[in-house]
Amino acid sequence: MRRIEGRPLRADARRNRDKILSTAVVMFARDGLDATLDGIAKEAGVGPATLYRNFPTREALIEAAYRSELHKLCEASDELLAALPPKEALRAWMGRFLDYVGAKIGMADALRALIATGVNPYDQTRDLMHAALASLLDAGAADGSLRSDVAAADVAAGMTGIAIASGNPPQRDLAERLLDLLMDGLVTTR
Repeated sequence: MRRIEGRPLRADARRNRDKILSTAVVMFARDGLDATLDGIAKEAGVGPATLYRNFPTREALIEAAYRSELHKLCEASDELLAALPPKEALRAWMGRFLDYVGAKIGMADALRALIATGVNPYDQTRDLMHAALASLLDAGAADGSLRSDVAAADVAAGMTGIAIASGNPPQRDLAERLLDLLMDGLVTTR
């Protein structure tokens, strides 16, 4: 059954698609370009036809897997703000950013291969990430827990620098300590 544009996927089709995407991220990170589509389908517990129906090409799967990770990260800002005070939500989001960067580093070969085909998977990354960060910073400024004079772009640059400084593979404990230092600079002093 083909998906009709504009119509949401059935629950089971959505679960299968999500399993394929999360498995693809893991396998591209682990195996690089040696990860096969049939292997991803098998590991995800779906048939090859299900994978190819959702992602007709390797490039389509790589792009969708990357964008899925990006959207999970960005959507987490609202989820965290609903569950935590803004300052804590921002710090939790920063930890998720490290997970996102780790997945992106792991998928580097697959993403480079995608870019070589002329597709830019990063075209919306900056805008989406800055919007997510801005919502967290604005909420913290509104409740007085975070400074109001810090731009989302500056925090993103700091987090990116931390992710790079923590090495490949990331040294999570170092990165967490550096994020704590960045947070210290964002917290208001009353």
